[in-house]
Amino acid sequence: MSKPVSYKRHRFPPEIIAHAVWLYFRFPLSLRLVEEMLLERGILVSYETVRRWALKFGPDYARRLRRKRPSCRDIWHLDEVVVTIAGQKHWLWRAVDQDGYVLDEVVQTRRDTKAAKRLLKRLLKKQGVAPKRIITDKLASYGAAKREVMPRVDHRSHKGLNNRAENSHVPLRKRERVMQGFRSPGDLQRFVSVFSAVRNLFVPPRSRRSAHATHLHRLTAMAEWKSAANIAA
Repeated sequence: MSKPVSYKRHRFPPEIIAHAVWLYFRFPLSLRLVEEMLLERGILVSYETVRRWALKFGPDYARRLRRKRPSCRDIWHLDEVVVTIAGQKHWLWRAVDQDGYVLDEVVQTRRDTKAAKRLLKRLLKKQGVAPKRIITDKLASYGAAKREVMPRVDHRSHKGLNNRAENSHVPLRKRERVMQGFRSPGDLQRFVSVFSAVRNLFVPPRSRRSAHATHLHRLTAMAEWKSAANIAA
């Protein structure tokens, strides 16, 4: 078990820090909007302080959130999306499962077989088990990488079958517009590692759910978030 999050030498209570970080990563809000929302609650804190909280505590919270148990029956949907940083193109490679749960993301400057192999190797190491099937678009690099890394796994390459992975880029695109882009590839990688972990926790699986079940899911997610942040439920 990892050690609880420490808030030593911070003058604001842990509840306020955790709430500010939650607002920033959970909703498409800029740092200044989070500052304004806290001010409405009578909490005077600068947007720069919120940014520092997000950088310091966000990764700690994400590491403590419970991960979905991997299964050999899972289906991995793989896709890559271009992100322009300082005028240079970078590629965010992403893998999601059949429920839309983000499995892994990695920022790379390449869009070739080497980059696809890196994503697959990271996934196998992180999940610990190969999937039942992978689904990709028509990019030939996926097929070449799959033949080297997991030759026995079924692979379907069809743009129409990969909507799940393509739709998973939409929330990040919204955040990118609000944040007016990312400063560096490292900044993007750090952000998505926390952003996707929070989204995985709070967004219900892609299945038919009643309003009551969705409500219970969100209550459970909030309780887990507070546990990860080491604050009272």
